[in-house]
Amino acid sequence: MKKIISLLLAVVCLLSLAACGKDKGISIQSPNGFVSDTDSGSKPSSGKNQKVEVAETVLYDDHGVKITATGLDMDAFMGPELKLTIENNSGQDLTVQAREVAVNGFLVDTIMSVDVVNGKIANDSLTFMDSSLEMCGIDTLAVLEFYFTMFDSDSWENYVDTEMITLTTSAANGAVQSPVHTGQVVYEANDIKIVAKGLSEDADILGTSIVLYMENNSDSGIIVQTEDTSINGIMVEAIFSSELPAGKRTVDTITFLSSDLEENGITDVENVELIFNIIDADSWYTIEDTDTIRLEF
Repeated sequence: MKKIISLLLAVVCLLSLAACGKDKGISIQSPNGFVSDTDSGSKPSSGKNQKVEVAETVLYDDHGVKITATGLDMDAFMGPELKLTIENNSGQDLTVQAREVAVNGFLVDTIMSVDVVNGKIANDSLTFMDSSLEMCGIDTLAVLEFYFTMFDSDSWENYVDTEMITLTTSAANGAVQSPVHTGQVVYEANDIKIVAKGLSEDADILGTSIVLYMENNSDSGIIVQTEDTSINGIMVEAIFSSELPAGKRTVDTITFLSSDLEENGITDVENVELIFNIIDADSWYTIEDTDTIRLEF
């Protein structure tokens, strides 16, 4: 169990780091041939050095489990850490994780998986990845939203999922500026918006990525994926599947592996063509398959 979790956390770290890079201004050509120059947006700043505090708060106390937020460490290595104390009197050994974590309305990448033996207490933390906060343009942690899922550490059988938890920090008492993400709107319908911000490159880790800003103002969660993706007219594999709860925003990336680009002789990304599949996260009903979208770089 611990080996699997360690591997998963390592993958999360790599994906988060791969998202970092310098955005390029781009022009995007829509299916009707219209071309519009775009702005990659202002450089976001990290919230790591902001003076933000969290009062000790009981987040959950039911089913023999009590979870208390005891503080916020803004100077942790991977990103701000919400300190947690987890008391397990459920009668079974549990693993506790956080899901659908949002900061100021933006879904962000996090790290948390805690094993707590029955009758014991664990002190651990929920880490908000600096790289994800920076991509989203979040420079102040004001409102934290998430829920905990708990399952048997041996059988992986689900024990309980909490209701969504909202925790406000000391920064929530003041005005918090909402990040503005500029770029070319490539989809806007069904209360869903997708904006292509630019091209981000970090070949030392994974490859080349297209940075997307997405917002879901519908009443249900969605999953956004891509298909029929080509670069410079050559079919390639795109690494992208983004789940976005209702009422949330996020910044994510469509990634092309360096190895795949090299195998296809692609040294420079001039244009990308793709289709977005937008799916209801609960019913798996297809909300829309877009027409082919062409991005010129």
